[in-house]
Amino acid sequence: MQKYQQIMSDLISQMENEFITVGTKLPSIRELKNQYGCSTETVLKALHELKYQHRIFSVPKKGFYVLSAPNHLSSTGTTMIDLATATPEHSMFPYTEFQHCLNQAIEIQQSGLFSYGMTVNGLPSLVQEIKKKLEDYQIFANESEIVITTGTQQALYILAQISFPNQSDTILIEQPTYHLFNQLVETTGLKCMGIRRDKNGIDLNDLEQIFAKYQIKFFYTIPRFHNPLGTSYTKKEKLAILDLAQKYNVYIVEDDYLADFEVDKKVDPMFAYDINERVIYVKSFSKIIFPGLRIGVIVLPSKILHPFKSLKRVIDYDTNLVTQGALELYLKSGMFDSHSAKLSLRYAEKSNILHQEIDLQLKICPVSIDYVKPTSLDTKTHLSLPRRINAMELIRHMKIEKVLLREIGENYLSNFPKENILKIDVRNTNKQDIQTGIQKLFQMIGRMG
Repeated sequence: MQKYQQIMSDLISQMENEFITVGTKLPSIRELKNQYGCSTETVLKALHELKYQHRIFSVPKKGFYVLSAPNHLSSTGTTMIDLATATPEHSMFPYTEFQHCLNQAIEIQQSGLFSYGMTVNGLPSLVQEIKKKLEDYQIFANESEIVITTGTQQALYILAQISFPNQSDTILIEQPTYHLFNQLVETTGLKCMGIRRDKNGIDLNDLEQIFAKYQIKFFYTIPRFHNPLGTSYTKKEKLAILDLAQKYNVYIVEDDYLADFEVDKKVDPMFAYDINERVIYVKSFSKIIFPGLRIGVIVLPSKILHPFKSLKRVIDYDTNLVTQGALELYLKSGMFDSHSAKLSLRYAEKSNILHQEIDLQLKICPVSIDYVKPTSLDTKTHLSLPRRINAMELIRHMKIEKVLLREIGENYLSNFPKENILKIDVRNTNKQDIQTGIQKLFQMIGRMG
């Protein structure tokens, strides 16, 4: 092993064993040089290689810092196999590229840093770029209908708070769904109710009965790459939901947070079929770049624009101007499309491994498990377990086997009946570990069944 490789190996070991954690400053070049008895060039070679691997980053005139958190699992099996985390691998974050965009944005937007409330709709130049990008998803909207928010969570909060033209006050939510939206409506004491969604979608007869009986303000749905089920609606289902929304004067909030990973270009969002301004389209860019980016986009019907912007102005002068400027540059330069394509390929590989291994294990597992391979592959999926196997107990046993899983209870409203479902996400799992994790899971299911 060459000296620079020894330095790399030692630093990686310290990161994976959490002796040095994310954000920690590494020893200086001089300290490393003295410690290993080598030249400055050797130390720099090791550090630059770690930077290339996205394990560390440099701050001019200050030094090198740890960027990559240790995976719950290393392929050596020394820690945990992570089948729970929805956050992408740290090594996939475009740190260096986005850092350049941030630095340029600070220079370009410096005059705007000294004023408040100038861009409640969002930075105009970013809105222009967003408009172009949305067209790739078959979202055709005027710039005036597009609002940049501080993450999609802010957009959902404002929608939940403001009055709608239909004067209704109850929010209908798929169950299970995005856990933070459940928490949002319950924490704020809003009127809400759930409708069951499973591997086959939702019962449209149930949906119509709810629309007819209750004063539904809007129906919150994740039509494709559902969180946490991993399933998607068909075009027929989307059109049927839209027809019911129009018939009963209900709005649809379409959360299309993973639109960038759609490989079938014939699949359009619900918004694309809407001719009656019933659909409110919500999109996040954090899933492609950084979870901490906190920039969301919402496309609003004309009748909801004013109340939405009025409340946003009160609770948030501006969405962060620097990150908006950086995202504009990231989009305009083509870096977003390039990174998105790379990430999509990585996720497609993981998705194929996941579903192939599940298919294989189902054939040899002695326990009958309800599972349908989704038509649109995602890194998420779910298994419906027989009643005799308790999902929470299974999760506890798997932790002992060094496989992390996350219980699904948080994805339900507190008063909604919970299914005996095991959710799986391999977004943060090494490809070589997906098979091992799924094999261990089915072995445990076989023992418990």
